[in-house]
Amino acid sequence: MSVRLHPHARDRLAERGATEREVVATIESGETFAAKFGRTGFRRNFIFAGEWLGRKCSTKQVEAYAVEEEGGWLVITVLVKYF
Repeated sequence: MSVRLHPHARDRLAERGATEREVVATIESGETFAAKFGRTGFRRNFIFAGEWLGRKCSTKQVEAYAVEEEGGWLVITVLVKYF
C-alpha cells in the first residue's frame, strides 16, 4: 500500500510535531474511523516522553485524514495531540 502526502499535509508536519514516518505508521497500523467529506481518519499513539509548547508529555497521538486512491492513500491533513 502506498501513502502519499498532499502538500498541505506535508506543511503541517513540522508545525504540529509529526514526522512522515509516523504518518505512514499511523495509516498502516493505526485505528481507522469515518471522517467528514467521505474521508477516512487514522489514529495512533506514540511514546513521546518530551516537552511540547512548554508542557511535559508522555504520549503523542497522530491523526491522519486521507482519501483512498487507486493503490493507496492520499493524506490530506495531519493533527497531533500531546498528553
